[in-house]
Parts: sequence; C-alpha cells; structure tokens
Amino acid sequence: MGYRFGRDDVAYLGSAAGRAALAEVDRLELTPATHLRDLEQVRRAHPEHAAALIETVRLRRKAVAKLPAAAGWLFTDDALQQATPALVARHRAARLAGRAVHDVTCSIGAELAELSAVCPAVVGSDLDEVRLAMAAHNLVAAPLSERLVLLARADALVPITRDTVIIADPARRADGRRTYDPAKLQPPLPDLLAAYAGRDIAVKSAPGLDFDRLGWDGEVEIVSLDGAVREACLWSPGLTDPGITRRATVLDSRGGATTLTDADPDDIPERAPGTWIIDPDGAIVRAGLVRHYAAKHGLWQLDPHIAYLTGDTVPPGIRAFRIEDRFDLREKTLRQELARRDCGSLEILVRGIDIDPDALRKKLKPRGSTPYTLVITRIGRVGVVFLCTAVAP
Repeated sequence: MGYRFGRDDVAYLGSAAGRAALAEVDRLELTPATHLRDLEQVRRAHPEHAAALIETVRLRRKAVAKLPAAAGWLFTDDALQQATPALVARHRAARLAGRAVHDVTCSIGAELAELSAVCPAVVGSDLDEVRLAMAAHNLVAAPLSERLVLLARADALVPITRDTVIIADPARRADGRRTYDPAKLQPPLPDLLAAYAGRDIAVKSAPGLDFDRLGWDGEVEIVSLDGAVREACLWSPGLTDPGITRRATVLDSRGGATTLTDADPDDIPERAPGTWIIDPDGAIVRAGLVRHYAAKHGLWQLDPHIAYLTGDTVPPGIRAFRIEDRFDLREKTLRQELARRDCGSLEILVRGIDIDPDALRKKLKPRGSTPYTLVITRIGRVGVVFLCTAVAP
C-alpha cells in the first residue's frame, strides 16, 4: 500500500527544509540490501519525516520511466500507479488543444501539466485533499505548465464548471482488485456519463473494458506506447470526427505516432501465406483494426479470424518474422526439426491455439546456437506452425 501521506507531509516536502532532506535521502541506495541501514540513517537525521522522505524518493525513482520530467514531483503509490504516462497524456492534450478543460479526477496533476501547455483554461478537481496539495506542488514544478490551473476540492459526479471539456480517469479497483465492470469503477462510469450528459467528455479507462456492454456511441481510442497497450479513452461524439467509432494510436518514446480508424479502408485479399508474418501492435488488435492496418500496408491475414498478418513486404519500423518453413502442429516433428537446425534461443508466439509457450519450450528442449521463432496459429480448423527468423526494425 505504501506510506499514507498527509497534508503536513506535503507542506514539509515542498519546503526548503524538505527539499534539502530529499536531496540528502536521494544520495542513499535504498535497495532491499541496504534498507535497514538507510532507514536507520534517515530516522536519526529526520525522525519525524523519515517514512515520508524515503517513500517520496522511492516513488520519484519509480516514476522516471512513466513521467521523465517529474523529477521534483510528489506522489502517493496509488496515484503513481494510475498516472497516465507523459507521452500518452501529451497525445490526449493535443487532441484538446485550444479548448477549456476540466479534469474532474485530477489526482496529482499528471494530465493537468500537459493540458496547461496547450489549453487556454484548465481546471482540476479531486476529493482527495492530499492529492490536490501534491497537484499544486507538481504544477509549479512542471516544465510544461505554462498557464494558471485552478484547483478545487469537488466530487467528480457534481458538475462545478460550464462550457468545459470534461476529462475523467475513474479508479479501476474495487474491493482491492482490478475491475473491468464499468459500474464498479470509482466513480462508476454510468453515473459519470449521466452527470455530464450532453457535455463533451473524454474518459480514460482500461483497454479490457466491455465497451459494447456500455453502449458507448462515441469513439473508443486504444493507445499503446513502445509496444505495450496503455489505455483506452472514450471520446464523446463532439470530440471526434463523424463516423469514427474505433481508433488505434501507436506511440513510441522517440516521438513517433501512427493512427488508424475504422473509417480507413479495410479491403484485403485472401491469399496463401507470403514471405513474412507480422504481429500487429496490441492497440490495433484491441481496437479491431487489423484489416485496416493490413489494407494500409498491402498485407493480408493468415486466417480471417486471427490477428496475424502476412505479406511479401514489411511495414517500416516493424519487427517481422521471415517464414523459413511450415509444419503441422506435432510436438515430435517440431523437436526433430529444431534439433536438425541447431535451434537455441526459441521465441514462441501463439494465437488461436490453446498452448502454453513456456511449457512447450521446455518440452522441445532447444540446445543449439541458432535463434528461431515459432508462430503457432490455426488456418481454418487446422493448427499450423511457422518456423521463422525474427528481423528487428
């Protein structure tokens, strides 16, 4: 659960004395091996604030990958876990550039910092007084925060602004467990949408949420960053183009961004496997835009119901798998072929077949020196295995 911060902690950590103490603690290793020694040292120097200091340094180190510009920020453990990665928040802010925005679940201010760089008016509200105090501190420290942000303590289900775009990020845990039930989010998603009926709204949610069950009539955008699916965002009809209900956005840390929507063409041929197999980014798969991606890049599917694509060329910047051979799904045959080819490192990708890759790898016992990839799937009702060599982008 982590240390439970209070308002007094936030005031101290933001003071000159607190900043000096944090710099002192940051020079410690704070590893499991040094934990007792480091804790004793901090307790001797700062007996009243030791836990808050150690937790803050620990969280700042943990935050570097997700929020690289947040070196001087304050966090709680839960708030950091739910905070949107900076590049994803920046992408969302860009879609709202020029609009007045109210983040009704602003927490420690990760979204507010990005919004304030591109929006003329920004309001942040939350029920948690500690997180609001941290947000106030973080917005002062944020390098992108160029405009004044108004903060208020308010219930997300009680509107306090007019003529603003609403942003919300309901908590995804209920009874200590992650939930994909819209009604069990905090605040409940149906209640949130009812509270802002008729308003432009963007709601961050888990990619695994059952959007069809929700009956959402706007756009669902699935966003990935560096190959990992990060979130879904529900955009109300007024915040998207007419006719778009699904969007996949693929971001990378180098600044690249590609987008597909269900308004793009999806007509692709039915052919035998080509030279390559391509495993589309998870955002494209989750958004149901595999055919659209294939049409854009001159590819086709191995099977109409499976997300693996194939073709004779590889889209730029994509890791692909060159097909070396094809086998029936028989363990004995695979073991013999891998041994004959001196297979060593073995990557196993599976779709449409109930196989545990780790368990299969142990059974195949590769002991050679040549790396290979097995792509295991089905074409029609038949299980097939493609022996491939992976080629990095």
